[in-house]
Amino acid sequence: MHPLLFHLGRFAIPTYGVCTALALVVALLALRYFARLLGLNANAAWNLGLIAILSTLVAGRLLLVADYFSAFRRHPFWILGLTSSHSMWIDSVALIIGLGAGLLYALAEGLPLLRTLDCIAPSAALALGFNRIGAFLAGLDFGLPTVHAWSVTYTSPIASFWYGTPLGVPLNPVQLDHALLSFLFFIGLLWWLPQRTQDGELWGAWLFFYGLAAYFLAFQRIVTQTQWAIRWPVAIAMVLASMGFLVRRRPRATAQDYTVAQDYTVVDDSPGT
Repeated sequence: MHPLLFHLGRFAIPTYGVCTALALVVALLALRYFARLLGLNANAAWNLGLIAILSTLVAGRLLLVADYFSAFRRHPFWILGLTSSHSMWIDSVALIIGLGAGLLYALAEGLPLLRTLDCIAPSAALALGFNRIGAFLAGLDFGLPTVHAWSVTYTSPIASFWYGTPLGVPLNPVQLDHALLSFLFFIGLLWWLPQRTQDGELWGAWLFFYGLAAYFLAFQRIVTQTQWAIRWPVAIAMVLASMGFLVRRRPRATAQDYTVAQDYTVVDDSPGT
């Protein structure tokens, strides 16, 4: 495939980086769109997305420095590079930190938390679809060897050097399966949105279906024991956590409901009164 989109001399633009940047822009635009549909402040949703993205990128870079501290101590300017370095635990922790930072901003701005999560769910599904297409083109997160006609064979030494992609071996294009499922999740959430009965349903649905997809797709990838030890618990945790958002919740009594209830008087119509 094409791990490099283009290069001019020593200046190279990685395909995966461009697709990831495109995915982030799509996510921000989708956040504004769904914020309007759900009655949220579109500007606040845009800011939330920016804070989450920047927090994820900064956290990922700092965690990378911590993991390779001895190398960075000898070459401190490497912090500006290593765009091709990927670690399962670093990406997961950085994503959690980014999401947490975004939700803290939502709470500070007074955005309803569950409805904000409903806004994030379809945006994340759409962005992941574009991101996985970039992974396929670059050779990242490659699948198991296969003999099927739809296999893909990578030949670029850069893909092998950056991502450890096996060369000359027909591989299952699991990244495209992941992208297709993400786009299907997006369509499903878009259909569900006007029919939801309570805040948090879209987020719960995304956690459930994406957790299942992540679990079964892991069987189609070449993963180490460490990667499997992270993927399996995360996928199961997502499915279990989804139940808390999908279960029907009793509506809270409001002050207006209490006032209306106080207006009713008890009439004693028993005989002899």
